[in-house]
Amino acid sequence: MSKRKVSRRQSWRIEKIQKERTERANRLDNLIDERLEGGELGVEQNGLVISHFGKQLDVEALDGDEAGRIIRCHMRTHLGQLVTGDRVIWRASPDGGVVVAVRPRHSQLQRPNNHGELKPVAANIDQIIITLAPEPRAHANLIDRYLIAAEISGIEPILLLNKTDLLNDLNRAWLEPLLALYQDIGYKILHASTTERQGLVELKATLDERISVFVGQSGVGKSSLVNTLLPGVDLRIGALSEQSGKGKHTTTTARLFHLPDGGDLIDSPGIREFALWHMSPDEVLEGFREFAPYVGHCRFRDCQHEREPGCALKQAIEEGNITEQRFLSYKMILNSVDEKL
Repeated sequence: MSKRKVSRRQSWRIEKIQKERTERANRLDNLIDERLEGGELGVEQNGLVISHFGKQLDVEALDGDEAGRIIRCHMRTHLGQLVTGDRVIWRASPDGGVVVAVRPRHSQLQRPNNHGELKPVAANIDQIIITLAPEPRAHANLIDRYLIAAEISGIEPILLLNKTDLLNDLNRAWLEPLLALYQDIGYKILHASTTERQGLVELKATLDERISVFVGQSGVGKSSLVNTLLPGVDLRIGALSEQSGKGKHTTTTARLFHLPDGGDLIDSPGIREFALWHMSPDEVLEGFREFAPYVGHCRFRDCQHEREPGCALKQAIEEGNITEQRFLSYKMILNSVDEKL
């Protein structure tokens, strides 16, 4: 992704804004240091980032009598960019709290910013629910892109066929073989309909005790699923703001919700449209899990998996261990990645 050219005046303004932000951050850090030295901050406690607003975070207390309370916290600048789902150490302060440390992440979702730099948008997610529907028609290549993104992020992907009330003989003819393909590879398949209230018990059981996100193309019913799983979600957002004591805030940032039947859901419009962002050719190859036993076993180290003799992937296709459909999808995605590099 090429960077946008800026004029001299724009460059000066950007530098001025960045300098002002740095000075504000330094003043805040100095204030925190003074409070630490003066004993004004409380004891260290475990917390969970529910949402973030610039340099401020909504942190849910996880310890003792404070457990469940939402505190609006400042953060130390040296901690880097914290996101929804981060596990942190915080200390109470006169105006809320201060995040003083962050625990290691076991997974994260990233997307490029306006300058093409990858930035995390959510952390510690356990599973990505890739949502598809009879309408709009689900295309294998798009599903594969979501699967690659999940595999590379170290997050378990699950395929959910939503809107099962729209199934008919015509769309079953292409949907059933498509889902069977992924099931044979080893992916879990779920079915649901919010209209007919079908499959929701199994879906809720899959979400229980895990942190999940829903992704998928527009129109597959992700919003309906979220609203069904989180009844009164707008009231929940208001309640979180009231607990923080800072009033109601409207934001498009990712927010973590506790599901009534167990588990957590991180949701935002940006995450719902999560797709294949800034992947290298090696990562694309790694994203096809059934290719793994054959990667590195080609006769030539620089094998392009085209017509080279001794190609392990080509042999796996001939032996029926890799489907032609998935291999063609891999090549199509690889070509689209090469065009952007």
